[in-house]
Amino acid sequence: MAGDADAAEKLRNYLRALKPGARALLIAELERGVLHGTSPEGAELVLSELRRSLRDGATSAARVDDAARLFFAPIEPFLVDDAPEHNHRGRISRSLVEPLWVWIGNTLLPDDTREYSTQVEQALTRGETDQAEMNARTFQDRVVSRIAGMLEGSDDKERRRLTVQLGTSRALEDVQALRRILSERDALSMLATQLPGHVTALTGPVLENVKMKVDATIASKPDRLLYSLIVVLSKLAAPWQLIRLAVKAAGGDTAKKIVETPYSVAVHIALEEVDRRVRELAVDLKSGRGIAVSALLKEVHDSLRGLRSEIDMGAESPWGKQLVAVRAEVSKILTAEIELMPGRVRRLIRPRASKEIAPGTMMDAGDVAETEALIGFVTVCRNYASELAINEVTQRVLKSMQQALDTGTRTLLDGLRGCPPAERAFRQSQVDAAVRFCAKIFGQEYAALLAKAAEVARHDNERKAAKA
Repeated sequence: MAGDADAAEKLRNYLRALKPGARALLIAELERGVLHGTSPEGAELVLSELRRSLRDGATSAARVDDAARLFFAPIEPFLVDDAPEHNHRGRISRSLVEPLWVWIGNTLLPDDTREYSTQVEQALTRGETDQAEMNARTFQDRVVSRIAGMLEGSDDKERRRLTVQLGTSRALEDVQALRRILSERDALSMLATQLPGHVTALTGPVLENVKMKVDATIASKPDRLLYSLIVVLSKLAAPWQLIRLAVKAAGGDTAKKIVETPYSVAVHIALEEVDRRVRELAVDLKSGRGIAVSALLKEVHDSLRGLRSEIDMGAESPWGKQLVAVRAEVSKILTAEIELMPGRVRRLIRPRASKEIAPGTMMDAGDVAETEALIGFVTVCRNYASELAINEVTQRVLKSMQQALDTGTRTLLDGLRGCPPAERAFRQSQVDAAVRFCAKIFGQEYAALLAKAAEVARHDNERKAAKA
């Protein structure tokens, strides 16, 4: 799994190095491909990393040194981009990597950590990468042994101290997960190399092969199953498809049958993952950064539909209730955002009196771009409205925006045609914004006609100004 960690780190470094314009273009192209089913293999992974790199940039996420990077390499597939307080079986919040490293170096094994860091630094200075990785393995074994001893003798006071040091109420569970992953690193790494690098659809012969490899991995140690399933999860383009292993193991799609098998944990993992994606969607919508929210919405929609259609959960089962709750939360989040759009559009295309326009000013480009992206998002919502219970609000809001643009653009064209030169830049920028919005609502052909009308209006204005 060190190879996976290196590949992921290289991808992150590449994405961080992209200029904002290039990053925006990449996001737009990848998202368009995902929505139309023409994306290249691994597009979902790249979009996920792009979203995370933008969030990291906003929060100035800390970087770990080479010694820590090598130490944590085996846990890369088990890291999850979520707050530590949220439960993800077999996974550790990525934000805990630095606190865990500080805890190991300051409390668990301070002398050993300093010695290990020095060894890695010297090995890498000499160009001896293999030696540095060997030093990491040796240190990982020491940490596993020390954690095991600590957990055996820990009391409530020690656990509270651990909670304070890591800054999360789930500190004990995270430390236990770290120990298990490191102690099983070789078996899990072997499984990772035996699986396909990227699984677009977990079905047919691919499903048979994956199930066989997981069964072989857990044959001697059944308690490896949870972590083996997380390894599989890291390979899936659509994480919800992990439930197909549970359905296959149960020999049926009813919740009652699946619960009776150890593979039922796959359903819990899938539900936790879709719950995380819903929170991510809510944050990205409110951030206003427009970082591929449409592709993320499609992922949430496909996950909910897949879970509902491929397992007969029953409305009163714990899984069924959880799925209903997640669906309701998605509907609530989307409804709140969608209902804001008509007012936002009206605010931007509202005809301004001359006294409101400073000479030479223009519309805020960021505000226009953000609104354009959100209008596109609302139109995408229309495709998923039934599954997400937003049919009524989507149709109502789209109709409201259509009416606002239909009547508002005529007024904007008249304003551009008759305005004094000092107002021309602002009124032109308003018309340009309306053209972009209309392209999302009515289509490119309508927008092209409006753009042509705007060009005529501008020429008329210039001719009048020249005569005056």
